Amino acid sequence: MAAVTMRLPAIRAPLGSTAPRGAEKHLVAPGDTITTDTGYMRGHGTYVEDDKLIASVAGVVERVNKLVCVRALKARYNGEVGDIVVGRITEVQQKRWKVETNSRLDSVLLLSSINLPGGELRRRSAEDELAMRDYLQEGDLISAEVQSIFSDGAVSLHTRSLKYGKLAQGVLVQVSPSLVKRQKTHFHDLPCGASVILGNNGFIWIYPTPEQKDEEAGGFTTNLEPVPLSDREVISRLRNCIVALVTHKMMLFDTSILYCYEASLPHQIKDILKPEVTEEIILEARQRLLDLQG
Repeated sequence: MAAVTMRLPAIRAPLGSTAPRGAEKHLVAPGDTITTDTGYMRGHGTYVEDDKLIASVAGVVERVNKLVCVRALKARYNGEVGDIVVGRITEVQQKRWKVETNSRLDSVLLLSSINLPGGELRRRSAEDELAMRDYLQEGDLISAEVQSIFSDGAVSLHTRSLKYGKLAQGVLVQVSPSLVKRQKTHFHDLPCGASVILGNNGFIWIYPTPEQKDEEAGGFTTNLEPVPLSDREVISRLRNCIVALVTHKMMLFDTSILYCYEASLPHQIKDILKPEVTEEIILEARQRLLDLQG
């Protein structure tokens, strides 16, 4: 019979803000007046009524010169050229794959936008089109880069780099895209022995750090060897740490994840998501981040 863990209710102190002093964000709810100054231009998430600029979504007010917009706290992914995304193949069509990327519309990966196995550079033939399902099929997870945005808002992807391609063994965590911090690189080999891909679309992939990178496969071969227990434990701990950070609305980037991981080491993996343990871990990680900023 499985053991049942029971906890008595306890009063927990609210956690403070992660923002440094003087950098508090201007949060608004739908219907809130942002400004009555008629010199501002209306951006996304706002509308004008009675010479007032009013928020149409709940989020953070962002100002660029005279342009005012509201970035929604919780929204579907809106692609930008150059973004790194993790997606799942949903359909194989003529000369293209449809990819689920947490966006309003399915993203598109064209046959001409991938590296052929072996890194061949040539025009795609009818034989390549017939072999599309050998490269990627429904249910496969991939990492890719946003190449362009169609007029209807759909995203066009490409995998023309050996760091992109089919993902092998690991764990997928889905979070809000607004919690993933934009950085120069979204591929991180963490010193704890695992790697993460922080997709701008809110899909995070955690996997064992490969000992060597196979550059001959063109990103379509997957290592299906059994993953050692020690690696699975590290991946599970990282997954729970990311969930803990998301629960407390903390931004996800390599340093915050690593600090949270290190703070969780005194606790068992299954205990990380207990509310009182989560708060202890988040407080320690948050304090280290504030010390780093200071």
